[in-house]
Amino acid sequence: MNEPLFFGVPISLAFLYFIIYSVLGWCMETIYCSVAERRLVPRGFLYGPLCPIYGVGVLMMICWFQPLMGNPVLFYVVATVCMSTWEYMVGWFLETTTHMKYWDYSQYRFNLHGRICLWVCLVWGILSFLVLYFIHPKVAEQVAKLPLIPRYVLDGFFLGVLVADTIATVYQLVRASQMLEQLKRTGMELRAQARQSYSEMGGKLEAFAGRLEDLLPDELDEQGKAIKERYDEMVSRAEYLSRRLRSRYRYMRSSGHSSEVWESVRQRGEERKHRIRKRAERKADKEK
Repeated sequence: MNEPLFFGVPISLAFLYFIIYSVLGWCMETIYCSVAERRLVPRGFLYGPLCPIYGVGVLMMICWFQPLMGNPVLFYVVATVCMSTWEYMVGWFLETTTHMKYWDYSQYRFNLHGRICLWVCLVWGILSFLVLYFIHPKVAEQVAKLPLIPRYVLDGFFLGVLVADTIATVYQLVRASQMLEQLKRTGMELRAQARQSYSEMGGKLEAFAGRLEDLLPDELDEQGKAIKERYDEMVSRAEYLSRRLRSRYRYMRSSGHSSEVWESVRQRGEERKHRIRKRAERKADKEK
């Protein structure tokens, strides 16, 4: 049976390589970030333990760069450039489609739009070298032992899981993005209503220079209070919808919505964490 090829690699093997290296990339990032933040940080854009950026990156190297392995220096340079370009493209695509920035290297020197930076690019080259020269030969040897039919069964199973996970993730991101956009419009409406209320009371507009959450309910008329209640409800919903990704990406921020809206969502999340800690402390005190 002649199996279809993907850039010279049997398609069943190519997809298994993608899954394997997506999982390994997830494990590496999760361990690194968990140690750095001293808490469990299950990284990844998807719900499951997969980081497709690693799976696609390694698959590109397997399909395109193996002929360069006879020259380790050239391989390292090409892998560094290509993998860094891939990370930049993924960052740009996610920011453009979801209006969210999931990682940000702006605090490091020699960065490009915060999507890539020099030291991370060099690490990409080192990881590429280790994978292609030392890890992949052993992985390929073991995967090649699988008969064709079991390989197709595994491919079908993992493909179904990946598609379901992607649909669920995209659906949640679309809802979160829509909620942030509604927050922006409602915030503008609330600010206009508050300014009108201040003006009618003879107050100074300069007094309304703070965040929307700092408004006092008695400073607004009934319409303003209703708008503020709707705004608060939206903040809570947006906080819930973005909670999973915010816990995974420490520097995650909105790139397509106002900083005030995103700060409201982020602060609501911090307030929720504070309440949880307080409840845990009270429970611990009662058990003593």
